[in-house]
Amino acid sequence: MHLTSGIRTYSAPKSGRLAKCMPLAVVNLEEVRKRAYASLLGVAIGDALGATVEFMTASEIKQTYGVLRDIRGGGWLRLAPGQVTDDTQMTLCVARSIRESGFAPRDIANRFADWLRSRPLDVGNTCRRGIRRYIHFDSLSGPPCDDDAGNGAVMRMAPVAIASLADASLLKTWAVEQAHITHNHPLSDAACIHVGSILHLALLGRSRESMRQYIQRAINQVPAFGYLNYRGLCTAFVADTMQTVLYHFFRARSFEDCVVNTVNQGGDADTAGAIVGAIAGAYYGLEEIPQRWIKKLDRHLVNELLNLSHALVSQSPLGRVAPTGCF
Repeated sequence: MHLTSGIRTYSAPKSGRLAKCMPLAVVNLEEVRKRAYASLLGVAIGDALGATVEFMTASEIKQTYGVLRDIRGGGWLRLAPGQVTDDTQMTLCVARSIRESGFAPRDIANRFADWLRSRPLDVGNTCRRGIRRYIHFDSLSGPPCDDDAGNGAVMRMAPVAIASLADASLLKTWAVEQAHITHNHPLSDAACIHVGSILHLALLGRSRESMRQYIQRAINQVPAFGYLNYRGLCTAFVADTMQTVLYHFFRARSFEDCVVNTVNQGGDADTAGAIVGAIAGAYYGLEEIPQRWIKKLDRHLVNELLNLSHALVSQSPLGRVAPTGCF
């Protein structure tokens, strides 16, 4: 390993299961930190923007707002401008846990339990059920359940992806373990893994085409995520969420358009906005996030997201030693 001014250079593996993989030739850690910060900011921004129009249809949004482009609060939760919901709050639980305890599902679950006891404004039904199961039965994973095919586990994947850079095997293990605290369904598991994997690609500065190729392989395995014939349906069902996120991410040409187009789809707009915000933030980078949106967020939240992003990158395999995974 050669380290110079924040740039790490790794040699291709000589043998073993990674021998056929494309090596991570040069990684600028400072750029990765910026992308990680932008990804966590993207979660909060997509959440805060989308919460205004959660549960509205696209036509209702158009009639009421034209195109919603500014963080204004309100919505069914009557939020203050810039106020975030469970998408960001649960993401913070995961990020704080990893920073302070490494990846420890029980510590994450304890933080979820404390958060639920604080009586947050919004909690998804599946998340609530899973956290209550942990509180009452000390179980970190419920049995497989058809009702667990929601998007509540994938919405909090950004910290997991950052902390597992760039180890693909570790990402898969952590993605499923954090998901099963509240969601145990193959579609939820697959969504967490695939969102985490495209976050890895974006955080490492890979091209949109490499991300598209990865997702096409994923869709070959999970056809329910296919987005090319998108029907405009954005519900809490994780397949609908994935289609919405992928459709708008690959069609947009800026962070702003990506998030705006997603949340104006309506439905579960805050969660879809949080997920696409994480991906778009990592891909487009900090400079592409509109300052007017960042200024609407609570300053303490913005500062914490910066500190968390740096800590998670530093604790990741990429930040410590040569990566054991590749793409």
